[in-house]
Amino acid sequence: MRLTVLAATTQQQLGLAVVVALLVGWAIYLVAQLKGGEEKPGSEIEFAPNRRPYFDDEEMEGKRLDGTLTWSLVLLVIVAVGLPLYWLNEPGRQAGAIKKFDDQAAGRGFQLFQNANAPGGHNVGHFGCADCHGSKGQGGSTPYNLTDPAKPDAPPRKVTWLAPALDTVLLRFSPEEVNRIITYGRPNTPMPAWGVQGGGPMNVQQVLDLVAYLESIKLTPEQARKRVAKLGTDGAALFDAMCSRCHTKGWSYGEPDETGGGAFGPSLLDGVTTRQFPTLAQHLEFVTVGSDFEKPYGTRGVGSGRMPGFGLMLTKAQIRAIAEYERSL
Repeated sequence: MRLTVLAATTQQQLGLAVVVALLVGWAIYLVAQLKGGEEKPGSEIEFAPNRRPYFDDEEMEGKRLDGTLTWSLVLLVIVAVGLPLYWLNEPGRQAGAIKKFDDQAAGRGFQLFQNANAPGGHNVGHFGCADCHGSKGQGGSTPYNLTDPAKPDAPPRKVTWLAPALDTVLLRFSPEEVNRIITYGRPNTPMPAWGVQGGGPMNVQQVLDLVAYLESIKLTPEQARKRVAKLGTDGAALFDAMCSRCHTKGWSYGEPDETGGGAFGPSLLDGVTTRQFPTLAQHLEFVTVGSDFEKPYGTRGVGSGRMPGFGLMLTKAQIRAIAEYERSL
């Protein structure tokens, strides 16, 4: 994808043509008036428009009247046919305009996403998302300095942090949730706050453009399910691939602690899930749709918007396998 070049729309071209026609008309009128100013004083008595003889009744009510009525009928037909045609085309025109706006936003977002060391770099607005998440949003890795809260004076150690794929992020989260993640980042991970509201460098429009680009590279649910089909309905394998990033400490940098013991997300051990979701149906729904900000779930749970929904990425059988595995931890 290349940066969209803003060109004059058809409406703008028509408007420019009308303006040019008006200017030319005024120029012709002024020239004609200047040339017609050579008449001697007093000649207006003979040459004034209201003193000149006009057509007689026979000529006015003959071919001239027929021509006027014919042109009136033609113009009436144009209006009678043109207005309904314009009305019928209006929904398509609006849809086309919306698509064009979306394409332009995605083109700007593409530039924001590119590697910081790509041609032009920050001079053309590359913020380097691809440095961590892959050139096509397929996922990647990045160096990260990890500190130990238990040893605040110890120097940080460098690890390689696995960054998630972004070509499926809008299958797991809503556009508003992705906007919030970009704006405020993920604390204690390599993902910084990018929006100005979170202390980052991107303004509101740039964050929206970046979300539009992620929408343009989003896989279809069928493509996403095909990617994880090899895991079958193995609950442990599916949990490791889909859930351990948040629920297992150290998974993101290759040093996994106790599976499901909690990290960015809460611990799922010691019957937590069965207490939160007394029935399997409640648990399945939560894994399917995720959490909505400030919306209740399970037993007095309140959504943070951080729990993704996997209903568009996994089959019902795979989601059931994950839920049953979590309930066994």
